[in-house]
Amino acid sequence: MIRRLALLAMPLLLVATAACTAEAEKPPPTRQDPAASRPSPFADCAALTSAPNSSGDDGAPGSSADDRPAGDTGSGGSQLPELSLTCFTGGAPVALREVRGPAVINIWASWCPPCRKELPAFQRLSERAEGQLRVIGVNTQDSRSAAQSIGEDFGVRFPMLVDQGQAMQRALRRNAFPMTLFLAADGRIRHIDTSGALDDAQLTELVEQHLDITVGA
Repeated sequence: MIRRLALLAMPLLLVATAACTAEAEKPPPTRQDPAASRPSPFADCAALTSAPNSSGDDGAPGSSADDRPAGDTGSGGSQLPELSLTCFTGGAPVALREVRGPAVINIWASWCPPCRKELPAFQRLSERAEGQLRVIGVNTQDSRSAAQSIGEDFGVRFPMLVDQGQAMQRALRRNAFPMTLFLAADGRIRHIDTSGALDDAQLTELVEQHLDITVGA
């Protein structure tokens, strides 16, 4: 009797085992980055290789800066590194040597408290100095979702490049956070600031001192 019951139960056990095996072989569900489904808060990078609107040959801000003092930067008035970085919004990589100044380039990460503190001031600078210079962000050592959340929360809209491998900082031989570069119209770095979080007044002063551009309130 017992043997007969065991024989009857055998098919049920085989079916259950097959079902468990099939379930185990199913691939785990793909976890999509929530930020990937949301539109980027940052501007496109396509215009970075063209000069700001006020550039010209009349000596106005945004024109050639060959006669401007290099300042005490430690950079020797060098050019940007020969690197190409991806744009947060996609598209073709941007060659840093082709970025047209004058520009203020802020290197930041979402996990850096001083970086978060100063980002709104850079956004305001981009609005106050529109047509005179451009503000560019370089997000490094960060996740896309964290960077996008900061951009959304703080209303950051200027173009954002991505440098996850710290290639730009290594080329500049600096590892400070945050770090801000002041790029003249001739493509030379006039100043590298690593003093900490910058506010509106400090940015205005640094832009006038190193780029010879007066930014309105």
